[in-house]
Order: sequence, then C-alpha cells, then structure tokens
Amino acid sequence: MECQVAMGVINYEVCGEGSPIIVLHALGTDHRSMKSWLEPIFNKGIHRKRIYLDIPAHGKSTITEHVKSTDDMLDMIIEFIDIVIPNQIFSIIGTSFGGYLAQGVVHKKNEFITGICLIAPALHLPGRERTLPLRVSFEEDTNCLSGLDEDTINAFQLLMVRQTKSNLLTFLKEIQPGRLLANREFLSSNWKKDGYYLKFEPFSNVDQLQQPCLIVLGKQDSICGYEDHLILLRKFSYASYAILDRAGHMIQIEQRETLTSLIMDWLIRVDQGLPS
Repeated sequence: MECQVAMGVINYEVCGEGSPIIVLHALGTDHRSMKSWLEPIFNKGIHRKRIYLDIPAHGKSTITEHVKSTDDMLDMIIEFIDIVIPNQIFSIIGTSFGGYLAQGVVHKKNEFITGICLIAPALHLPGRERTLPLRVSFEEDTNCLSGLDEDTINAFQLLMVRQTKSNLLTFLKEIQPGRLLANREFLSSNWKKDGYYLKFEPFSNVDQLQQPCLIVLGKQDSICGYEDHLILLRKFSYASYAILDRAGHMIQIEQRETLTSLIMDWLIRVDQGLPS
C-alpha cells in the first residue's frame, strides 16, 4: 500500500489485527528485511497489527527534492503515522538507522507509545565518534561467496561476523532485495555528512521514559557498537538490555533464536503495562 505525505510517498504493508506496531528497518534495505523474521513470532498467536514501512528513500518509498536530512525523513514518518493510525496508541520496533528514527518518533509522540524495541540502534552522537569494537569474524566460508558481485560480498563481510553459507543465504533472501531498491543517489549525497543527525537530542524532553523497552546489541557490531548505548538504558525505567556475543550488526540473522525470545518477552511486558 502507499500513503501520500507532503515530501513523498511511504510504501507499507499491514499484517494482522490488534494494537499497532510500527516497524522501521535498517539503512539500505527495505521492510521485507524485518517482516521475514518478525512474522513467525506473531504466527504463534500474539495478536498485533504490524505496520511494516519502507523508510523514506528506501524500497518503494519515494522522496521529493525537499528531503535533505533525517529530520525530513522523520517528518515523513510522523505524518504517515498520523494518517494511518490517527490518535492511536502504538508500539515501535526499529533496527540500526531505523532504531534512530524510532527514537525520534518516541521523542515526538511519547504520549502515544506503549512499548519501544531497539535492535542495534544508531545513536545521537553529533560531534563525537562511535565507540566501536575491532572487526572480527568467527566463521569464514569464502567458498560460498563465489559468483557474487563485489558490493554484495563487501556488505555481507562488513555486517556479519559469522560468515557461513547459511547466513549468506538468509542475507541474500532477506536483506539483499531491499539493497537493490535503495535510493543510492540520496544515500550517497551530502545527507550523511550534513543531515544525518537530528536537530534535537531524542528523549531530551523527558527525564525518564516509562514504557517497557528492549535494547539488543551485538558484542562484535562494528557499525553501531554497544558501549555507547548505556545512555539509552539510563533513560528507561523499565528496560531489558542485552549484549549478544557472536553477533555483529545483523543480530536478527546471527542470533535469531535469542532475539526472538527477547522480543516475545518484551511483547508480554507491553501487554502487562506498568507496575501499579
């Protein structure tokens, strides 16, 4: 489905019924990279309306020439939410850059948010470098890379620390199709240098967030790291915080079973609400 907003079109897919969950994917892919592994969780009888969207300049979501920054992308997402689920409470899941956008959504719509899940999220760190672990790999099956183009090989090796044939096949099925649709012109523009960080610090408008939260990080994530994320944990009164070993940036591939269990626990906590 498509939703027209002021600065473009948001493509999205809705699955199921119930309380809505907005799902935001990582940079350079599309909504299918989230749907592929999240849907089996909800097929176990957990009732939610899942709203998977292609973030601006990704998948089939289009942008106008007026989109120059992450603030513009966030404005598009906020407008989309106001159109598709007006004045409704909802939860949000975001991974990587989608996790950064999710923080922006919570900042602007905190009163509507019932639960927050951030997976290997990018952080608001203007003016300072991310603290990143050295790049390592635990398993390398270079034979499985035969026949792939250099761009795909580089992406797989950068994002994964367990470079097995099985993980490659999952990457090619779930991540790569969206990579082929991403707006490379925008992503390679000055946006990343001049407009990547939001003009405001997420959550600076509240002392403590009360919603049940889940933060999951990869111990070997050389893209977003894990050490800086304690600043997030301090903002949430009720949060589970997990750093998973033998996981790079693609936690949903390399540690899927553990991540699935953590998300199911988070959904239960969202249902239970806050302590009395």
